[in-house]
Amino acid sequence: MKLVIAQMKHETNTFSPVPTPLARFARNGGAPPEGDAAIAAYRGTGSAIAAFIELAEAAGASVTVPIAASAWPSGPVHDTAFEHIASRIVEAVAAGCDGVLLDLHGAMVTERFDDGEGELLRRIRAAAPGIPIGVALDMHTNLYDAMGEHADVLAGYQTYPHVDMHETGLRAGRALLAQLGGRARPTMAWGRQPMLPHVMRQGTDDSPNRELQARCREMEAQGALCASVFVGFPNADIEYGGLSAVVVTDNDAALARRLCDELLERAWSARAQFVYRPEPLAQSMARAQSLAAARPAGAGPVVLLDHSDNCASGGTMDTMTVLGAMLDAGLRDAAAFAVFDPAAVRQLIAAGVGAQVTLPLGGKLDMPALHLKGEPRTVSGRVRLICDGGYRNLGPMGRGEANSMGPTVVLDTGGVEIVVISNHVEPHDLAAFTAVGIDPRRKQYLMLKSRVHWRAGLKALANAVVECNGSGVCTSDYAALGLRRVRRPIYPLDAL
Repeated sequence: MKLVIAQMKHETNTFSPVPTPLARFARNGGAPPEGDAAIAAYRGTGSAIAAFIELAEAAGASVTVPIAASAWPSGPVHDTAFEHIASRIVEAVAAGCDGVLLDLHGAMVTERFDDGEGELLRRIRAAAPGIPIGVALDMHTNLYDAMGEHADVLAGYQTYPHVDMHETGLRAGRALLAQLGGRARPTMAWGRQPMLPHVMRQGTDDSPNRELQARCREMEAQGALCASVFVGFPNADIEYGGLSAVVVTDNDAALARRLCDELLERAWSARAQFVYRPEPLAQSMARAQSLAAARPAGAGPVVLLDHSDNCASGGTMDTMTVLGAMLDAGLRDAAAFAVFDPAAVRQLIAAGVGAQVTLPLGGKLDMPALHLKGEPRTVSGRVRLICDGGYRNLGPMGRGEANSMGPTVVLDTGGVEIVVISNHVEPHDLAAFTAVGIDPRRKQYLMLKSRVHWRAGLKALANAVVECNGSGVCTSDYAALGLRRVRRPIYPLDAL
């Protein structure tokens, strides 16, 4: 048995000014890994592609990995990048195989295609019409019909933060291997609801997504091969952004349809719970100070979430609104992760460890889609640390996967230690802090440019959490986004 296993992962924020060339799909520039290098990069990690490799090797299959391409979210994927990645995969399938396992995201928008994954699957089908295809998808998939029409198995993450990427690979991979072995005939039903859940209300620690994903697991325990609710990614202005569901059964189309419809109806009935209403930033900052004053001795930090500027949702990671409010409020014993500013990093490195520096920090990127200009903040501080920014996730999310912040500096203002980075990285793992010599457990305040993923590796250390409504292309304010292309009517944009 010969399997083609590949990865093509990107969550596209169509409002983001951050470009997405091919180099973004490689952690240190260049091109994404292929062949043995791709296998070495992911074997033993907590990823879906690692699960595919393990299943294939356990089954005695020969494996071809034409490419493993994953990029931090950003603006639409450059056509040249998409064509490079897609052509590698299609060529490998066309060369001959018995099945295909794909680690995709589900919310890729390219310069040309609103549904990058559907276009890839369409091309694979054209090259090998009868080939069985199994796909692992992110929970933030924006589901287009082409995904369901051209795949045999679709399985999505059931946790947010996504701590079950490996398990999702196992679910999709086992269903496909059962099909190849003649032990199952995967039969799929899918559908959508006209609703755009706010990302800040999608966490599976919370209702209503907690209960929806629990029902998916219950359906699988009762015999469904895979059951998935995709909450969707609303920071993409495309027709089919929003919530959807897929159920895969063993040769029972009626059951798949009934279970899928049940999931969709459950989600619709809970639609009001998916609406997020942020509080004014000044109010959040005052509340954070009150919480810190009441913090017991030895307790963990008050976590300040700069959720409108999260690179894992396509944010520039350089807006200074929340960090500026912290500095204005005189917060002390604080750490901020992180500000993306390669130019500032170069200036700070040139100054050297121990130097006192005053410079414009952040605000280098305009956000024309939101009619926002970048606003740097003049900051003074001492260069405390310089490092190469490399680390491996401790987990549970993305366990063992390599990350690179690029050249990185810690700038100490006397009250706030600011991590300044050259590559986009979201703070969801403790290793990001140990790499820069910061113990977040000992801080009074911890500012994170994150929405929900921070909970994976850092929630346990928080004494309290304050969600700070800053600025950026990850805003939960749909009016500010000015969504124009999404299908209408849709909740909560319209009164449904």
